[in-house]
Amino acid sequence: MISNNLISNSLVALSCILLFTSCNDSEVKTAAPEANPYPTIKVSIRDITSYKTYPAIMEGAVSSEIRPKISGYITEVAIQEGQRVKKGQLLFKLETQSLSQDASAAKANVKAAQVEVDKLKPLVEKNIISSVQLETAKAKLAQAQSGYNSIAASIDYARIKSPVDGVVGSINFREGALVSANDPRSLTTVSDIAEVVANFSMNEKDFITFSRQSEGANLEEKIAKLPSVKLLLADGSEYSETGKIETISGDINAQTGSVTFRAKFPNAQGLLRNGSSVSVLVPEKYDAVLVVPTLSTFERQGKTFVFQVAPNDSLYTTTIEITAKVDNLSIVNSGLKEGDQILAQGVGKVQPGIKIKPQLTSIDSIINSFEPVFK
Repeated sequence: MISNNLISNSLVALSCILLFTSCNDSEVKTAAPEANPYPTIKVSIRDITSYKTYPAIMEGAVSSEIRPKISGYITEVAIQEGQRVKKGQLLFKLETQSLSQDASAAKANVKAAQVEVDKLKPLVEKNIISSVQLETAKAKLAQAQSGYNSIAASIDYARIKSPVDGVVGSINFREGALVSANDPRSLTTVSDIAEVVANFSMNEKDFITFSRQSEGANLEEKIAKLPSVKLLLADGSEYSETGKIETISGDINAQTGSVTFRAKFPNAQGLLRNGSSVSVLVPEKYDAVLVVPTLSTFERQGKTFVFQVAPNDSLYTTTIEITAKVDNLSIVNSGLKEGDQILAQGVGKVQPGIKIKPQLTSIDSIINSFEPVFK
């Protein structure tokens, strides 16, 4: 009897344990993790302008190298670097002592030849001598005069003057230096910097893309319709004035594989100088393109992905192709369409398949946010 009661009580206890365990398992299985809120955006279409950067050296719109026409020692440097000068103003003087001696001798020859001509004239008029002798004397006079004029011109060349109005550049030679027309370096440069030009080169690949995006049936029309370009100064700041591309070389440099451009900029304040190192910013326009914040993308094994939001608010990965990245935006070539909802921020904190509470926000609020290390 005791044995039967013990068995009965044991069975009841076992049934209770099994029931309790079953209830707990049911509670565990039915309890779902709570969805967390995350910002999301709708993929939109925009017009985007990006800029490609090309290094350049500035020079005055009018830039003249100052070189001597004759050889000689510099006896005076009449200007200073950075000085503004006028056309015809004296810049350098060269030693002329030997030239002056030659000029004195040449002038004496002219006088002697003139005396000979004056002596023969009345003799010819009286038919005492042949006119041939007079013509010969006149030829010698002209030859002597030419020699004197040549030496006088060389003396004048010893006074080196500015050919243009402008600003003096670096002075490469000082008093006592022997200079000549064959020197590889000029004495200095004088540049008119009221307007300056930037010469830069574009590789063949960029030039093809540039040409395709430019409007116009030929090169002249394309240049006329080109948008303005910008300048980035050596300190990283942007120059306040925009410029205009004026010329594009007609061929590709065989050695560098590049095409040369020339852009002109106003420079009323004189901030830009001859030889200034700058970068030219050439615009590239993308009209009506799909964009997503670059912050909303991530990469795996060379491919780019976003987390797209399903109708039930769960996340799944979508592969996209990026054309370019501009100002924290990625231009999407394929993989998404306008109006698709994607995870805007926090791509490093979620996994495919989890549910979220979408908090729809604007693209601008995302691209203007700042997360320096993690997405």
